[in-house]
Amino acid sequence: MKRKFVVILTFFLLLPCIGLSQNTVIDSLKNELKSYQKRDTIRLQILNDLAFYNYSNNPNEALDYADKATRLADEINSIKGKGQSHYMKGITYMDLGNYEVAIDNFNAAIELFISIDYLKGLAGCNNALGVLFHYQGDLQKAIANFKKAMAIDKELGLEENIPHYLHNIASIYSDLGNYEEAFINYEKALSIYNEKNNQYGKLHCWNAMASAYVEQGNYPQAMLYYNKSLETVEITKDSSSIFMALHNIGNLYKQQQNYDKALGFYKKALVMEEAKQSLRNVMAIKSSMGGLYIQKQDYINATKLIKESLALSREVGDKDQTAVCLINLGHIYLANEDYPKALNSYKAANDITTVNQKMHELIHSYLGLANVYLLTNKKELALSNVNKAIKLANKHQHLVHKKNAYQILSEIYKKDGNFKKALESYEMYKALNDSVFNEENIEKITQLEYEYKYKQQIDSLSINELKLTKTIKATSQDLEKSKRNLFLGIIAFLVSIIVLGGIIFSLKLRHQKAKTQNIAIEQKLLRSQMTPHFIFNSLSVLQGMILNKEEKKSIFYLSKFSKLLRITLENSRDKLVPLNQELEAVNNYLELQNLEVSQSYDYTILIDKNIDETLFKIPPMLIQPFIENAIEHAFEDRKDNRKIDIQLKYISEELICTIKDNGIGIDAQNGHKRKDKKSLATTITSERLKMLSKDFNIEGSVHIEDRKQYNEQGTIVTLVIPYKKDVA
Repeated sequence: MKRKFVVILTFFLLLPCIGLSQNTVIDSLKNELKSYQKRDTIRLQILNDLAFYNYSNNPNEALDYADKATRLADEINSIKGKGQSHYMKGITYMDLGNYEVAIDNFNAAIELFISIDYLKGLAGCNNALGVLFHYQGDLQKAIANFKKAMAIDKELGLEENIPHYLHNIASIYSDLGNYEEAFINYEKALSIYNEKNNQYGKLHCWNAMASAYVEQGNYPQAMLYYNKSLETVEITKDSSSIFMALHNIGNLYKQQQNYDKALGFYKKALVMEEAKQSLRNVMAIKSSMGGLYIQKQDYINATKLIKESLALSREVGDKDQTAVCLINLGHIYLANEDYPKALNSYKAANDITTVNQKMHELIHSYLGLANVYLLTNKKELALSNVNKAIKLANKHQHLVHKKNAYQILSEIYKKDGNFKKALESYEMYKALNDSVFNEENIEKITQLEYEYKYKQQIDSLSINELKLTKTIKATSQDLEKSKRNLFLGIIAFLVSIIVLGGIIFSLKLRHQKAKTQNIAIEQKLLRSQMTPHFIFNSLSVLQGMILNKEEKKSIFYLSKFSKLLRITLENSRDKLVPLNQELEAVNNYLELQNLEVSQSYDYTILIDKNIDETLFKIPPMLIQPFIENAIEHAFEDRKDNRKIDIQLKYISEELICTIKDNGIGIDAQNGHKRKDKKSLATTITSERLKMLSKDFNIEGSVHIEDRKQYNEQGTIVTLVIPYKKDVA
């Protein structure tokens, strides 16, 4: 079962906005510290400022500056400066995941600020504690601290800090599953950030809103906000913001099952955070990577990463992340059929999330418990837990969880023999699944990616043109009148470069657009394979069985039909599927067609010994259309002794599939058909093979012959199938 795993939200603290040239500010402060040697409050402020500007990118250096500030504050007896240095240590240790030391420093700062009635410092400490308690999963303490901080700043008239509180409170509402309140507060914060042109604030709002849309299954809207955040990240060059963007876009690609792209973003984010020694972000990214490997069924890598993340989350006391890791471990144990360990993991996660009310993980734990109880034949407990999940998913609009819940519910009813409810639940699951992974969403996301790349190319070209214009202007001022002809030649040369660059850029855009269109075409081609003729014919056969009261036969037929339909629809979303999975679909199709007595036939599927079906991956739905052609057209004049033989060979690094029948032969079939009538399935498959040959860089072809030239009866189809082979 495909599952959605947690998206980690990154909060920010109530501090002055980081400027757009942070490195320049740090260099300037270092020069100022070097030149200003007097040991007074001015030097103390420079040290605290250096600690602030380094805490997210260089935490060790930030702590060093904060320690120096503490010592200087004691030397000159500056209570305010000492409180600020403790505050800086608090936010740095919190970013490193050392929550106990962070709390000690915040409490020390609060005590100092109260002694001098420094309200602005108290507001900052309460906001930081709100963030810390949110990380620990104590949402009530987090809200209380945010409200204290906001009340103080309103009293002081510091309106510029209000959007930070709105953002933090919105994030808690999002965790509680109250998305309506969350988006109201995000929009209020975003409005103020836009008014103040606060790029850092807008960036965090867009990322948080995108994460909430991912949890709701609204991927196009999520991609829209991620693209906005990426544009701002490229301006700010702030490492924590870059990490947030990389991590979140990786999460989105994981939801879309584009694992290679997701892993690429995750690995970039992990390298950044390991270099910074940020434990909290390292454990978050490792958990996400572990979840990805679970979906890829690579349980060895998944277990390693999840256990590393769990150890870190317990070390820093992060209950939210602990619950996420326990759920993911439950998935691994479940897949390995270690049901007692899976049950313990899900129960532990459920205990944590029942207290902290993190809705996404709470629903996930109920689904995990339902799965374990289902597989251990405890149907009542399975039903109880899945109903709890459905109730919460409906209330909090968790579309993906709702989809997964109905799939489990269908399996429970099926196991209980209640086929009517099983079918109703499965239909609800398919409807929800199609709403999450529909063509419109895929095309919207593809279009958003294309538009973002297009804008990047336009911006790049504009910058190059601006540089060239400046070069021309500088050159024109230096040239003397006697060199005017040379100057004109330079202009002509530069203009030629711009024109050539424009042509290359245009060709790149055209290529990108063609790739976008190919994605949509591929989806349409694949979904056209399951022909209406076959579906209506199957339903008609099923109806006949029901009317004839052939109960066992009709249940068997319905099971085979639904399995084939599911495999066909699921395979249609993948560019490659395992060979054994494709052959299972072919076998189901042949069995279904063979159940009708008037059209029965013998068939064989032979696979050479040198082919390991689990290692080969092929494009889906290449073989079935030709089998369907044989069944429909080959045996028009033959009532008995009908045969279809399918054989797969691996010769000279070519994967060859032959489909033989002993029917009337292709030449006779063409004679009976109208000249303008052509098999849609055959045409589509031939076109797909041309496209696939280019994509895989492996020749693919289809060749159809009448067997009479070999002194045999019937038709032979030879398919050379493009493939990818995993290393054993």
